[in-house]
Amino acid sequence: MALNFADLFEHAADVFGDRIAVTCGDTQVTYAGLEERVNRLAHHLARIGVGPGDHVGLYARNSIPAIETLLASCKLRAGAVNINYRYTENELRYMFSDSDQVALVYDREFAPRVAAAAEHAPRLRGTVVIDDGSAAGIGDGTGYEVALAAASPERDFPPRSGDDVYILYTGGTTGHPKGVMWRHEDIWRTLCGGIDFTTGIPLADEWEQSRRGLESSGLVRLCAAPLIHGQAQVAALMGLFAGDTVVLLSRFDPHDAWRAVERHKVNLMAIVGDAMARPLIEAYHAGGYDASSLVAFSSTAALFSPVVKDACAKALPGVVITEAIGSTETGFAGLTFVTAGAEQRGGPTVTPGPDVIVLDDDGRPAAPGQIGRLARGGHVPLGYYNDPVKTAALFADVGGKRYTVPGDLARVEADGTITLLGRGNTCVNTGGEKVFPEEVEGALKSHPDVFDALVIGVPDDRLGQRVAALVQPRDGRALDLAALEAHLRGQIAGYKVPRSVWLVDAVARTPSGKPDYTWAHRYAANCPASAERTEAASHGAGHTAA
Repeated sequence: MALNFADLFEHAADVFGDRIAVTCGDTQVTYAGLEERVNRLAHHLARIGVGPGDHVGLYARNSIPAIETLLASCKLRAGAVNINYRYTENELRYMFSDSDQVALVYDREFAPRVAAAAEHAPRLRGTVVIDDGSAAGIGDGTGYEVALAAASPERDFPPRSGDDVYILYTGGTTGHPKGVMWRHEDIWRTLCGGIDFTTGIPLADEWEQSRRGLESSGLVRLCAAPLIHGQAQVAALMGLFAGDTVVLLSRFDPHDAWRAVERHKVNLMAIVGDAMARPLIEAYHAGGYDASSLVAFSSTAALFSPVVKDACAKALPGVVITEAIGSTETGFAGLTFVTAGAEQRGGPTVTPGPDVIVLDDDGRPAAPGQIGRLARGGHVPLGYYNDPVKTAALFADVGGKRYTVPGDLARVEADGTITLLGRGNTCVNTGGEKVFPEEVEGALKSHPDVFDALVIGVPDDRLGQRVAALVQPRDGRALDLAALEAHLRGQIAGYKVPRSVWLVDAVARTPSGKPDYTWAHRYAANCPASAERTEAASHGAGHTAA
């Protein structure tokens, strides 16, 4: 078995030729049409020198050509590098330099940035420009449709391997992006449908997804996140391997998302946490949309706070709502089903996926009640591209077995489930007490006048760090900070209540919905707080808190 993404797609293309594969806006393509266009792009990229192990930059918004670039790279045994379309020229230079791209496919609107940063891509042999209707020129690049028209539509590529490398750059929440390298077989088994996510049972072979797709007319999946996010890539690819129709939004707009649900009779919507769920549910109520086709609503890869989950469950009572945990470095790590009115303290409590454990401070499996680092064994990534130091720190040996340990903290419950608490590098240590930002953010968002919030630790002469929050009020609401504090004290312990609060017009997040901690710390350092609490009362041994 090859267990290669290109082969998995080709199996579906051979079976579902007349089905709609991808639709974006007013454009759609069948499986047969997509296969032909992907072959043409792959032949063009091969002509300019792309081969096994090379990297093809993808600097574009969601579109059919973006999907074609992902698949064409796989056909050549190369890897597509996802580039955040919000990057400045300086960030783009870093990506060009770090990822060693030999070709670049980008939207025409980004041509000026590419021209300014291209000198930092010494291995770049050619560029392909997607015409997005912008007025920017294409420089030395080849027009996307021109390149396809001149290339062969034939599927005449050498055999691929499950050992071929798929690369996903993850921006995380701090620091430079890192390229996580996966063997195709490993990432398929953990993220792209190679296992049953509810049972953990592996699929029998590389044809199983397309065989299952024959049993129905195919699902319609709305992948709401940008393809620069690994969650959106794997959701789209998993759908294409199964003969489903993948619906993309060129830009995320909650009303456009519900219009797409109505228009295409979407069955499954894949989102990224609160950043998408909250505006989606508010738009749903405001617009009176028909969501009767929807059977599943899935969130992963970002905070999905209790109040937002409850709102989703109440608004969509007949829909199966799930939350999955995991990261680019671990793949799928666990799943939970969301029900209206369910109590949640801290992060989600999930049934762990295959080979998922929690490690204590001594590197041993944690006992029930203990907090440790989430770890996954079995099918794991190869490491970070061009970074042997961080690669070495990513893995741990437990009883002779290799585990990836990216830094997420979790607690083992008595029944064997796992509660995700948050990233260790964002945990606030205030007077010896550990505070997990996600728990405080969930409490903040449960206030009716709060739309979004981001919690950080800021320096404190007495406590080392104090809990701080940047809070975005709902439009048209005047947030009473005293009432907000009283509300929080009914939700969380006093030492977790933010001592410093900034009211902001909007909480900055990455395009994938992850919190932008760099922005938050910069804002907190440069702007006077809207409210400060300096009084303190004793709270526990060695700790003082209001």
